[in-house]
Amino acid sequence: MKKSFKRSKTTSPVEPIENRWQHLLLDAVNQPGKMLKAYQAFWHYSIGNQLLALFQCDGRGIEPGAINTYSGWLAVGRQVKKGEKALELCVPVTVKRESKTEENEISTFFVFRRNWFVFAQTEGEAVEFAGTPTWNKEKALQTLGIEEIRFEETNGNVQGYAALNKIAVSPFAALSHKTTMHELAHVVLGHTAELSLQDDERTPKNLREVEAESVALLLCETLELPGAEYARGYIQAWLGADACEIPDLSARRIVHAADKILKAGELTETASHIN
Repeated sequence: MKKSFKRSKTTSPVEPIENRWQHLLLDAVNQPGKMLKAYQAFWHYSIGNQLLALFQCDGRGIEPGAINTYSGWLAVGRQVKKGEKALELCVPVTVKRESKTEENEISTFFVFRRNWFVFAQTEGEAVEFAGTPTWNKEKALQTLGIEEIRFEETNGNVQGYAALNKIAVSPFAALSHKTTMHELAHVVLGHTAELSLQDDERTPKNLREVEAESVALLLCETLELPGAEYARGYIQAWLGADACEIPDLSARRIVHAADKILKAGELTETASHIN
């Protein structure tokens, strides 16, 4: 039976940024193919913004494609068509506040702004864009500062494990790429660093597994790799039959970690010509 996950019952009609990420994440994991489509169209942007852009395009009946600001399209000889409305993305805003200390305090927060248009909303000169990147495990490990070590667990049911900044994957793992992404997620999410904390300061084990496997699911979907359905079943098992919700904070952490791992392993392909 197909697994699905529900939005939190506390989500309001006008969603704060935290609930919006939860909504986007759950829609993505419940709709196979969404992540791949979003990545192919908007890979230059974070996973969260890829999903934001895709859902807006789908809602308006716009063909997803390369995205840029109004001035960015003008710079390459293209004009936004009359009547087209900008897409909304989430961007960081840095604010300096005066402090009693010698240095001013710097705070960063995120806001939604409508400044972007996709290729289909413009007309003009032909443009060349880089092709969708491939993902390379070795590059990701190097970029993230994570070491893959020899697998030494004797329990045949264990597919992989992570400790501090090291991961190990069984040579007999059924889906080694998914296991690798799961263990990378444990490190990037900070789960392995939590081992030095008190029990009540750590992320509960069931939530650690849900977060790590959700990252693996997003990456498998994005890179068109097998294993997403197995991931859905694994997540459901850890959530429990009567608790089909991923908390808002975890949703943000999952999207951020998946994006970090994805970007760390990207190898950009050659440019492709678009009329």
